[in-house]
Amino acid sequence: MFLAWLAEQATRPDVVVERRVHGLVPLAGQSALTASWLLAEQLGSAARTPGELIATVAADRRRTVIVLPDLHHSAAPEAVEELICALARFEQVRLIVETREVSAELSALSPAVMDLRAAQWRDEESYAVWAASAPSPEPDAPPGGQQAAPDLDDPRSVCASDPRQLTASYELSEESHGGLRAAWLRAGGALTRPCSPAERALVLWAALGDDADPRLADELQALALSEGWAVRWKRVRGDISPPWPGPALALGIGVCKTSGSVAVLDHQGIVRLVAAGNGEAHGRLPRAVSGATAVAFGRDGDLTVLDGHGRMTLQHSPTAPRSTGIASLLETESKPLEQLVAAVEGAATAVACVGGALAYGDGAGAVRVMMLNGGTIDVAHEALHEGAVTGLAGLELAEGAALVYSGGQDGRVRMWAPGRAPLASALRERNCAVTALSAARTPDGPVLVIGWEDGLVEYSAVEAEPAARFFRPGAPVRSVGALANGDVMVGTDEMLVCLTPS
Repeated sequence: MFLAWLAEQATRPDVVVERRVHGLVPLAGQSALTASWLLAEQLGSAARTPGELIATVAADRRRTVIVLPDLHHSAAPEAVEELICALARFEQVRLIVETREVSAELSALSPAVMDLRAAQWRDEESYAVWAASAPSPEPDAPPGGQQAAPDLDDPRSVCASDPRQLTASYELSEESHGGLRAAWLRAGGALTRPCSPAERALVLWAALGDDADPRLADELQALALSEGWAVRWKRVRGDISPPWPGPALALGIGVCKTSGSVAVLDHQGIVRLVAAGNGEAHGRLPRAVSGATAVAFGRDGDLTVLDGHGRMTLQHSPTAPRSTGIASLLETESKPLEQLVAAVEGAATAVACVGGALAYGDGAGAVRVMMLNGGTIDVAHEALHEGAVTGLAGLELAEGAALVYSGGQDGRVRMWAPGRAPLASALRERNCAVTALSAARTPDGPVLVIGWEDGLVEYSAVEAEPAARFFRPGAPVRSVGALANGDVMVGTDEMLVCLTPS
């Protein structure tokens, strides 16, 4: 009761910053894993494990207040206490924990203890009035009571059951349950947050590995019909046939007419090429780029790769058309994209190729667009963000004209046509950073796909209905790709999935 009142007072819109509660997770029935998922969602993160949550909180130096009631009713008190102890060691974090007994591990943190059993905190007369108005045989019983155990092998039961109970059951189980167990634990917080059975079915469908019971995909597809998305193809960590291409830190959507390739950049700086239509392997670039963070296809099919120091290099794609014979011997001038890459000054944090132009952003929030004009290079510059630019995309409006979208650490998505003033307000703004951007012109008009730090993928269509669609893969979104046929690719550390609007 006390913590309920405290949380209500500290989460009102008008509460002062010093008293605001940023995370509230009732621990009754929660494991350390599910508590981490729920807390990560409230803190604007897509952390999948207690370790990832701890790393996320450690990196954010802002004051963070977390309220955790009912530790004594949690599904795994010792593991949850271990998570609490790890979070309590950060000086910017304040934890308010409710428990019946203070363990030795919690006592070692030297907490300020408010024992509500002490006479100074009790009003027996008021308690008696409250108890009489809301009688209960066990006032301190955990919520929910006994529930029928879900069938861990049945997709319909899994999509409709209590997510806390499902996660606890899958954590304890040593069976694969046809592949549902691995998919559930892989998708994490996207399944424990409030969502419909259809949304849960879509997330599970996308997270199924190639070793799953083949009947599950059809059953989940039927359950996900009302969600507005279908899975065209996917590659999941551990897949063998066809193989998983590795963590998709960045995607470069190919404009090469002959290949339709997508460039997938992994954590080792290796760029693999896969077919946009079915995920088939198209080879890889001959050399890795250490610490690579971004990749973009140029108009001629070659790729610009951005390394961890903000330097760009141009790599030739094996799927791009090449001059042969005498024509190749007569080529002496560098290509347009090669000239633009060579002219980049300073460290870049994001890159995109828009028609014949090269766009890049920097750590101060500025975006530059470079284009060849005869023998010179024209550069347009605009300060669009507070903090680093984290994603760039664009559309070619006409020869020599471009529309550039930028996303930043400030949680804003801006639109700008070089040569004109940018829109005064952001297209989208949320309380978390943009992690990836992609744009494409489709048969239904232009679309913009945004990846957010909290794990949300947002698909915005300018001329089609519905105007916005959403998807959460359950892991941090590293990359997104908008395809010319309307499909959307989403890359995480665990999977690469291609969704098609349905």
